[in-house]
Amino acid sequence: MKKALITGIRGQDGAYLAKLLLEKGYKVYGADRRSGDSGNWRLKELGIEEDVEIIYMDLLELTNIRHVISKIMPDEVYNLAAQSFVGVSFEQPILTADIDAIGVLRLLETLRDIKPDTKFYQASTSEMFGKVREIPQTENTPFYPRSPYAVSKVFAHYISVNYREAYNMFTACGILFNHESELRGLEFVTRKTTYAIARIKRGLQDKLVLGNLDSKRDWGYAPEYVYGMYLMLQQDKPDDYILATGETHTIREFVEKAFEIAGFNIEWSGEGIASKGIDKKTGKVLVEVSKDFYRPSEVELLIGNPQKAKEKLGWQSNTKFDKLVQIMMEADLKRIEREFK
Repeated sequence: MKKALITGIRGQDGAYLAKLLLEKGYKVYGADRRSGDSGNWRLKELGIEEDVEIIYMDLLELTNIRHVISKIMPDEVYNLAAQSFVGVSFEQPILTADIDAIGVLRLLETLRDIKPDTKFYQASTSEMFGKVREIPQTENTPFYPRSPYAVSKVFAHYISVNYREAYNMFTACGILFNHESELRGLEFVTRKTTYAIARIKRGLQDKLVLGNLDSKRDWGYAPEYVYGMYLMLQQDKPDDYILATGETHTIREFVEKAFEIAGFNIEWSGEGIASKGIDKKTGKVLVEVSKDFYRPSEVELLIGNPQKAKEKLGWQSNTKFDKLVQIMMEADLKRIEREFK
């Protein structure tokens, strides 16, 4: 039985990946920096809470990391843990760098010393491309990070590549573009949108307040993306891969589609900060824009070229944009309805 350690087990990707690996016959350990089970709702929702062994590990604490690796001696490590909120990284840049950059180095150095044959997956991100140098972005597109989060991820990406080249370790980096699901956190704009619309429909909330509606993103479905992570560690040689749909949509499009699925017809007035989404039927303002949700430096467009992953891994994204929004919107409508039963 293979043993896998997943950091960031409480997150969307950690939960889906744990489910996949359990189905593949792995013994799955979930690294968690907190105590208690209050954050394990995703594992509960997938019905795997009892099957994942939670190990307390913090990427800020080297001795703790060494103890965990020595105890488990994992065959595979999937590093999904991060301070992953771009906005927060501007408020807490040093903490973000300590977790997202130096934390990865602590983990790699521990593996090099204790279990160098472990296959290691690093969760890189499309945010590293930032102010994009070419469209679409490929594995060879230069990075231009636009936030402390993205800068930290660039360090983590290149230190993983360096340990591959310097020490012949199996380190693979997945440069994943936005991937969403019904298990996405409320801090992210997609889930914030679907949850708010479900509440608006039930009369629990008046409106949805967002930032830049015209940012363009490449959105896929998370369960398909964690399968790509798994495939990367099953290869004979480690490499870096982009996982993306190759299509781009604006936040405005996401909002429109989500409202449509919930039974609303939205029309827009104004531009920029003055933009408003108005219910055609009632004339009520359901969407407003606030400068509080704009980043200090915006990332306007991200769209990935997944050709390498398709050719070498046999991976591709199958869930189209409209279907993704439908999955998320319907899940939140059901959640809100359950609260009233």
